[in-house]
Amino acid sequence: MKNNIQKIENELKDKETKLVALLAPSFVSTFEYPSIISQLKKLGFDKVTELTFGAKMVNREYHKQLEKSKKLLISSACPGIVETIKKKYPKYAKNIIKVYSPMIATSKICKKIYPKHKVCFISPCEFKKIEAENSEFVDYVIDYEQLKELFKKNNIKESKKILFFDKFYNDYTKIYPLSGGLSKTAHLKGILKPGEEKIMDGIQEVMKFLDSPNKDVRFLDCTFCKGGCIGGPHTEKIPLEEKREKLMHYIDIAKEEKMPAGTEGLIEKAKGIKFRDQV
Repeated sequence: MKNNIQKIENELKDKETKLVALLAPSFVSTFEYPSIISQLKKLGFDKVTELTFGAKMVNREYHKQLEKSKKLLISSACPGIVETIKKKYPKYAKNIIKVYSPMIATSKICKKIYPKHKVCFISPCEFKKIEAENSEFVDYVIDYEQLKELFKKNNIKESKKILFFDKFYNDYTKIYPLSGGLSKTAHLKGILKPGEEKIMDGIQEVMKFLDSPNKDVRFLDCTFCKGGCIGGPHTEKIPLEEKREKLMHYIDIAKEEKMPAGTEGLIEKAKGIKFRDQV
């Protein structure tokens, strides 16, 4: 089992093993930035990266597929949506867009850039943990609450030390954790006409749509949790609007950052990696 806290702790303490912490952008709902980076490195992670580079590559694939398709396509970034459709609405399984999630995409990138490292995904929800468990590209997975416990157990407190993400992509895809974040960053205005795109958050609302679909909609950008990934069950138990404000503040800070040479997530670094999947 990849969600094995004791095994992860042992790996982090083993000087022969190197781990990459793969952090979902919704982390700011629960942890402080940039403190989280130094905290993870104190815990024993050799590299700390964010999902934004993978999200960028996923967006490129969405753009290509939506440009070609005329039928309804449903976003596959949220594994909760994918699993619900497969189980309760199997007739729509063929409509799920055949592109890896940002987590899997970033894991594949890390496996190329850091071939000797193991990848540990840090998750805001159970569905993403299950997705990580079932992926050949992820070695370990823990959730935000488990990470907080690890920090507490190892007496790792918040730090004012400024460290940058490794292979960090300082990009607009940081908005991905919000409902509609994918649509806002995939540059779809020239592809979809008004009324052809539907943004929904909360599985009940998505199910209502699938029960009585609007035939004009060509792209359904949806998430299982209200508010998007910042509403995940393992995120901090604070009002959704407060989490949204935290994320927007983080985005504003990141826009002003000057990334050190060699730490940028450049497109050519993902050359040769396939981001499409038979979902």
